[in-house]
This record gives sequence, C-alpha cells and structure tokens, in this order.
Amino acid sequence: EYDALYEAALCRERADWIVGINATRLFSTLYGQTLNVGRVMTPTLAMAVMREAAISAFKSEPFYTVQLAVDGFTASSERFKKQSEAEALRTACNGQMAKVPKAERKEKSEKPPALYDLTSLQRDANRVLGYTAQQTLDYTQNLYEKKLVTYPRTDSRYLTEDMASMLPELVRMTFNSFPVDGVENVPVNAKQVINNKKVTDHHAIIPTKELQKCNFAELPKGELAILQLISNRLCVAVGDPHRYAETVIELDCGGAKFSAKGKTVLEDGWKALVKKNRSTKSDEKEQELPSVSSGAELKVNGAEIKEGKTTPPKHFTDVIFCERKEWI
Repeated sequence: EYDALYEAALCRERADWIVGINATRLFSTLYGQTLNVGRVMTPTLAMAVMREAAISAFKSEPFYTVQLAVDGFTASSERFKKQSEAEALRTACNGQMAKVPKAERKEKSEKPPALYDLTSLQRDANRVLGYTAQQTLDYTQNLYEKKLVTYPRTDSRYLTEDMASMLPELVRMTFNSFPVDGVENVPVNAKQVINNKKVTDHHAIIPTKELQKCNFAELPKGELAILQLISNRLCVAVGDPHRYAETVIELDCGGAKFSAKGKTVLEDGWKALVKKNRSTKSDEKEQELPSVSSGAELKVNGAEIKEGKTTPPKHFTDVIFCERKEWI
C-alpha cells in the first residue's frame, strides 16, 4: 500500500541530486556566480519569466461587437477584427426583426464554498486583502498561538464527526462576533462541513470559542482581518445553497447570431453573508431577461457598435500562480 509513496520520495531524492546539486554546481561554475537550480525552483522561475516575456511582447488589438437593443434587453454579436464588418451588420439589423431560435431558463443551485485550509486561506487573503502567502501564514500562526483559531498548517477543508455537536453554538458565537448587516441569523447545515475521510492530521481552519473573550481592539490590523475572513467562511460554509435562474436567449439577425445572458436570484442563501464581505468573489452584474419563447420575433429598436481592445496576460499573483493547472 505504501510502495508508491516510497517510489515518489525516491524520485524526488534522485531529482534533487541529479538536477539540484549537479546543475547548481555546473551553472555556478559556467557563469562565475552562485546560481541555484532545483526541480521545483527552476520551473517556477521559468513560468514567471515566460509570463513577463509574454506581457512585454503583447500588442493590443482592437475588436468590435454589435449590440442590439430589443424589448427589455440587449444582445451582443461575436467579435469582429474589422470595424467595416461590424458596421455592415449594424446597418443590416437596425430596425429589423430578430428571430429567437433558442430561449432557455434553468433554475440552478450553488453550494457554499468549503472551509479554509491553509492554501485556500492564503489565496483569498491575497485576493481580498493583498497579503502574501507568508504574511497570511504569520498572521494565522499568531492567532493560533492566541488560541483564537485552530491549527493553520492543514491541507483539509472539513471537520470530523465528533465536532458536529459543537458547531451550532460555535457558529452562533462567531456570527455575533462578526455580524453581517441585513442578516439576522445563520442556518447550520453541519453535514456540509463534516467528512472524516477528508481529514488527515488536522481539520480545517476555524475560529475557537476563545473568540467571545477576545478584545478585537487589541489585535493587530492584519490578524483581525484574517480572523474575520476565517470567521465569515465558517458561517458561509454551513449556510443554505444560493438559488438562481439563468436565462440564455439567442437571436438571429442579419445573417449573424447574437446572444444575451441573464441571471435572477431566487434565494440569496449563503451569498447573503458575502454581499458586504469580500471573502468570496462577487458575481458579475447580469441583466434580468424577460420571458421569451423560442420561435418568437422581436423588433430591433436600435443597434450600435462597441469597441474594445485585447488585453495582455495578467502578472502572476499568489492567487493566479496557485491556480495554474501545470502544478497538477
């Protein structure tokens, strides 16, 4: 059962010798200065260098889309590289009738995010608060030593079954410590965060009952921000699903396809806790679409051209770097 773990460790050991020790000596000798080479360090550096090179070499190009204003909403075409092509389509559609080959409305449900492990906490802290991974670890370690949060160096995002009974009281106390405007109470769906099989040495990072004894005014700003992030995630993780209706309408006009997407919230659920708290990415604003049937024809009340420009790849941040698929 453990042979594969042994072989993986042996592979790392040999790679450290072949790549790390030998290549470090080779390149340091060749270039007359210490150049560290490693099986993880060097590919990581290469990714950063390649991304910066791509940004430096990037040349922005304009593109054009045509937007149709129909009854109650707008629909957009695909991108055109030439403005003349977009202008021809705008002229062909303005004042005409657009057919609706497809109109779908689906009700969907979005589960709350899981509790924090160290990596997901570092990711959110970087995106929301601008903290580096090391800063987040240091702040969380300080909170742990003050007995305000559980052990930070964990790779689990779940709790064990024996912790289920204490969750309602812990969630209530946590929410009272960091209330959210417009929300009176938090449901506790404990089963969503309980999974013995996904807990190894340490469970997910959560606040402790010492929270109610804490004088928040005495905490450094960084520690308080991390504590609020962890506390909010506990309340979010046990919340109700977020329910919404997603509508997609496709139009045919002037020999081209146009599309419009809309979203209507049916129940806020757990997202009520993050509307005024930035611990979770907020949804992009989407228009609410009227009820339209497939096969219908809609009058185009107006058509206009929107110009945009292509953008270069983003500089690496802790968040973007951690989400790169190449690591897997």
